[in-house]
Amino acid sequence: MKTSDFEYELPQELIAQEPAPDRDGCRLLCMDRVTGAFEDRVFRDIVDYVNPGDLLVVNETRVLPARLLGAKRGTGGAAEVLLLREVFDREPKTSHSAVWEALVKPGKRLKPGSGAIVDFADAAGNVALSAEVVDWADGETRGERVVRLTTTLPSLDEALHAVGHTPLPPYIKDYSGDEELYQTVYSRRESSAAAPTAGLHFTSELIEKLRAKGAAWETVELEVGLDTFRIVDEEDPESHQMHTEFYTVPERTADAIARTKEAGGRVIAVGTTSVRSLESAWDVEAGRVMPCERAATSLYLLPGSTFHVVDALVTNFHVPRSTLMMLVSAFSTRENVMAAYEHAVAERYRFFSFGDAMFIH
Repeated sequence: MKTSDFEYELPQELIAQEPAPDRDGCRLLCMDRVTGAFEDRVFRDIVDYVNPGDLLVVNETRVLPARLLGAKRGTGGAAEVLLLREVFDREPKTSHSAVWEALVKPGKRLKPGSGAIVDFADAAGNVALSAEVVDWADGETRGERVVRLTTTLPSLDEALHAVGHTPLPPYIKDYSGDEELYQTVYSRRESSAAAPTAGLHFTSELIEKLRAKGAAWETVELEVGLDTFRIVDEEDPESHQMHTEFYTVPERTADAIARTKEAGGRVIAVGTTSVRSLESAWDVEAGRVMPCERAATSLYLLPGSTFHVVDALVTNFHVPRSTLMMLVSAFSTRENVMAAYEHAVAERYRFFSFGDAMFIH
């Protein structure tokens, strides 16, 4: 197995630059995970594929306004800080300060030990938030920094919402529409640097139709980091190191999964982050998903991996050579997935975060 096995040709014009006019009006490629047979549908048709007694599990995390555009203190030079994940073990968090791992631009001028501070102004031009670059996050090889955020406003949350922007993926170039369309309709606590994009297609009305048909709906939370979407640089995918992310599986969700399995229903994961949460929470000895709160996972699912919990998967079309391509290939087969992607390209499906979806069942 090589990383290049998960590469495919994608015309740039098929990378969606904005969401579909209606969340549930995008296209849906339904694929049998065993045979590889597929058919073209519309996303709201997913109701036809969900059976009474099935359980859909979604990642209810919300995207932080984590993209901060400001100026370097002392020089006034333009600078950007992209918050990735909060660090809890360096110093106590307060209402006015916290420590985060982040990406910064320009990297050469924002090095640890240089006393670099970036200030961020609100709409009135007043500095509402500052970020001091205090350390390397993981050595100098990856380039990520540790920054200390401080504010004079009543809370950091207020400051982030005063100056921050939703961090869209880099392949979305000039989107200026409603940033709320990069949030799921059921999102709750802000804890992620990127959206669990498979869930973007659900509307409140569609969720009610699924429930009316007899399907159940439960949630997990995985704090999505940018590493989820990065391509694998190593030619041997097993050499790739997954970064740690944190996930929560409520007791009600673990119990619902146990009931669904016992009754012969399917667990349908909405998104790869839901898959990783559920499979990470599987307890081999207990033979069930165990509830947990903000547990760490670096689970890496490759062809040959065993899925203990998930029976079907709602997912978007993924970046070539990414761990997500490997996960969906593990859930079906590489051959089935690559054939489906070839069909999607030929039929002009829209790809990536704002694009169309697959239902692998």
